Amino acid sequence: MKIQDFKTHKQSGRKISMVTCYDHWSAQIINSSNVDVILVGDSLAMVMHGHPTTLAATVPLMALHTAAVVKGAPDKFVIADLPFMSYRKGLSENMNAMEELMRAGAQALKLEGAKGNLELIRHAVDSGVPIQGHLGLTPQSIHQLGGFKVQGRSPQEYSDLVVQAQQLEEAGCFSVVLECVPTPLAETISSKLSIPTIGIGAGLDTDGQVLVLQDMLGMNPKFKPKFLRTYLDGFEMLKNSLNEYHNDVTAQQFPTEKESYL
Repeated sequence: MKIQDFKTHKQSGRKISMVTCYDHWSAQIINSSNVDVILVGDSLAMVMHGHPTTLAATVPLMALHTAAVVKGAPDKFVIADLPFMSYRKGLSENMNAMEELMRAGAQALKLEGAKGNLELIRHAVDSGVPIQGHLGLTPQSIHQLGGFKVQGRSPQEYSDLVVQAQQLEEAGCFSVVLECVPTPLAETISSKLSIPTIGIGAGLDTDGQVLVLQDMLGMNPKFKPKFLRTYLDGFEMLKNSLNEYHNDVTAQQFPTEKESYL
């Protein structure tokens, strides 16, 4: 998948699939799949490092994970998140953050929100950095939003998000993620933009969908938001495999002669 394919897929009605990935071995599996796009999300601060929010992610951390993913998935289009505050400083610092993630192998970068970001997006795109926008529930603003909850329910929020989506397109974004917004709002935004929308908790009418890999594989049985569909009971499968290994070791059934050097 190339960046030109995003708009082509929207025009043809072909939906875009995207999943998060944070490490080399998972990237190798995704690389062999039919999934279109990989997002190295700042959610890695939560999923991989145990933090309660995404705010702990830094540019060096994002670059480290991005490089690992790109090595494992050389055939996929890889987008990396710009982490908290990394694009809200001076222009030089903002561009240095973008440069570090692009040099790590990302083919595009994602940032949250439109307000205060439009001039930077224009400059980045003019500098050769493809930018994906992100509206709705923007996790880097979690304290300002008052928690993980649906956005855009009031008429004012609804109209503001429509305007912001249009502003992101005008600034040069090649696509926009819509997170946890009502289906009618996502449909309205998707119909007004010529660039594709990628939904997570935004209904069926977006131009594509994204899920966190570990969530869709059922690796956290306690995490069950309404928008999530799990495709595997990964937690139980891995736990059972570990227990089987433990039992084989303690019963002296592993290793056998077949798994030993003679």
